[in-house]
Amino acid sequence: MRFQSLPESKRYAEDESEYAVVLGRYNTVLDELFAGGDVYVITPVWTTEAEVPPNQLDASYWQSLLVEDDPDPEFRTYCHLFAVRRPWRHGCLDGLLRDIADDKMAGVFVTDTRMRRIHYPYDGGADVFFATPEERDRTRDRHAHWLSGSPSCL
Repeated sequence: MRFQSLPESKRYAEDESEYAVVLGRYNTVLDELFAGGDVYVITPVWTTEAEVPPNQLDASYWQSLLVEDDPDPEFRTYCHLFAVRRPWRHGCLDGLLRDIADDKMAGVFVTDTRMRRIHYPYDGGADVFFATPEERDRTRDRHAHWLSGSPSCL
């Protein structure tokens, strides 16, 4: 399901009141998904090298993926994933979420420790994957006014 960060599908916040809306929407859905539990915060680092880069954001190396397997080594692309486990608390990722909302950071996702629910924030919104259709429907109904207008995202 795709949620918009701001009313009328506005992509970027322009002032602190709009940042409050963006962070409020992110945190409301994150609370509904993860309250009372631990989460993994997974961050990517994209390189043209197979070597794992240094740790990112106090996270531990998880795995690397060869994304583009070009015969020419100069054009190969790797995505190195780093993960940190932490207890979910409302607002605990606000700095990171604000960077994502400003398109300073991308490709981050938050998941429960069993990886049944995923929150994938980006500039302009968040894609959310639920453990069950019932959970999806309840969340959709609670936040219908935040949904993307695109039929493929519901």
